[in-house]
Amino acid sequence: MPIIPWRPFWDIERFFEEEWPEWPEFRFPSVPMIRTPRMDIYETNGEVVAEVELPGVEPKNIEVEVKDNVLKVEAKAKEVKEIKEKGYYRKEMGARYFKRAVSLPTEVIGEKAEAEYTDGILKITIPKTKPKKVEEKKIKIKVTK
Repeated sequence: MPIIPWRPFWDIERFFEEEWPEWPEFRFPSVPMIRTPRMDIYETNGEVVAEVELPGVEPKNIEVEVKDNVLKVEAKAKEVKEIKEKGYYRKEMGARYFKRAVSLPTEVIGEKAEAEYTDGILKITIPKTKPKKVEEKKIKIKVTK
């Protein structure tokens, strides 16, 4: 089982992303917000599978890369133009940019990765490699005086 790094501000980040609906009012409307998409990663018998939440993103605007056992996902959501004729009371929809890089828990074959996008969920399947056999070597300890 991989070790999940401790993120001291995890609960605060979740609070602003999920619990506090007024948070978007404090953003600069012209600057796209970089978001860390939520991701589930699990293993099956021969694969590592990652499922990434990317709501409102066109598949052509998603980039996936697997290199040196690191999975990188970047995506841009379309920008909705404000129509001046409409009498807006609130304007929250706009350009969004998603980015995430995660170290995978086991050795994988990145060149054979496949991705599928359905209903805002990007599913990436990456075949695992056989673990390399590591030889143990006894180390002799020198004693100096």
